[in-house]
Amino acid sequence: MLNQIPNEDLLTFFKALADANRLKIVGLLAKKPLSVEELSSLLGIGASTVSHHLSKLSEAGLVSGRAEGYYNIYRLETDAVEKMAQKLLAQETLPSVVDDVDLDAFDRKVITAYLQPDGRLKTIPSQRKKLEAVLRYVVRAFEPGIRYSEKQVNEMLSCYHEDTASLRRELISVKLMAREGGGGEYWRL
Repeated sequence: MLNQIPNEDLLTFFKALADANRLKIVGLLAKKPLSVEELSSLLGIGASTVSHHLSKLSEAGLVSGRAEGYYNIYRLETDAVEKMAQKLLAQETLPSVVDDVDLDAFDRKVITAYLQPDGRLKTIPSQRKKLEAVLRYVVRAFEPGIRYSEKQVNEMLSCYHEDTASLRRELISVKLMAREGGGGEYWRL
């Protein structure tokens, strides 16, 4: 993908900024280039600590240094910051970070907890997130593109729980199914 950032680059970037002193260094360097000694004095921390922070920022491509006499002068790489911001804000970037995460794990855990061995629900969950997981499981019984009468819907839902009216109502409310009129045809969305 065009604007995709490997997870390692994201981790390096965020780790580099995950320290108050490093954020202060970035802020100071955004105003003007400074030496380790100047940063040390401004922040009230040791030069070796500043050097450590600068190395982390440098690894992430956020700062660069150049020798000037006895001193290394560091500056903020604003282009790198802007490019990273653009990549981070690209619509596909952050969702791609979870590509290897099992997004159905929660639903499976809930279903396992609420199903009896015969496939019927022990109870209809009262907690909204768990109820929605159960409803996502139940709606799979309905084929997309097929319209069902209320009687057919009730017969199918009775395989899961005796309170078909509640299941039917909840499937409509979470927009997994729709219905026509007052009890006409039902279909899966």
